[in-house]
Amino acid sequence: MKYVWASATHKGMVRQNNEDSLYPEKSGESEGPVVLMVADGMGGHVAGEVASRLAVNAAASSSLEPGDRVAAANRAIREEVARRPDLEGMGTTMTLVELTPEGVAHFGHVGDSRAYLFRDDALKQLTADHTVAAEMVALGQITAEEAEDHPRSHMIVRCLGLTRFVNVDEIELELEPGDRILLCSDGLNSMVPQATISQTLGEGTADEVAWRLIELANKAGGHDNISIILIDVLS
Repeated sequence: MKYVWASATHKGMVRQNNEDSLYPEKSGESEGPVVLMVADGMGGHVAGEVASRLAVNAAASSSLEPGDRVAAANRAIREEVARRPDLEGMGTTMTLVELTPEGVAHFGHVGDSRAYLFRDDALKQLTADHTVAAEMVALGQITAEEAEDHPRSHMIVRCLGLTRFVNVDEIELELEPGDRILLCSDGLNSMVPQATISQTLGEGTADEVAWRLIELANKAGGHDNISIILIDVLS
């Protein structure tokens, strides 16, 4: 299987710096295995950027399975906090995928960044948001539609860096030629409706679509950093 991806990030229209980190930072292609990820840092000026970059570097340099790569990213942040107690409280999301030559995607995920599958002109969210609003949906207190605009939709209940151990969601997916996988920070889906994301994913090359999605998020207000990795699965 061959994979072609686009990597794109922007600080948005409000934030002074970009606390997101991507890997790889540049667009490229591979027949696999290849690991790609998005991390959205939290903790204020500089600290969020430190957390996301530490996490991405640790996960990328590991030779472990995807879930264990994410756990290694968590350890890297905790070790840095032990060295620099002034950074206590920094954290990051991480949504990571490893693509195999045989056409299987293995995901590791913590936080509210997302992975989507775009197949046969339909968009499906693969990952679960680790937020208060998502937990309320799971309990039947609100609907998924209400969760999108809920005041607690950005209140994270699980992320990397705040605790010694973290539960990592793991997903396995058999891919098909023509699939598109979207990894993104919530700066995209909090600004752009899912129907618009789905429509846009059907229009253009990976690079064109990635930057078009960032443009749409910024036109909608760009309230957060926006980071995207868009992967095309070829035969």
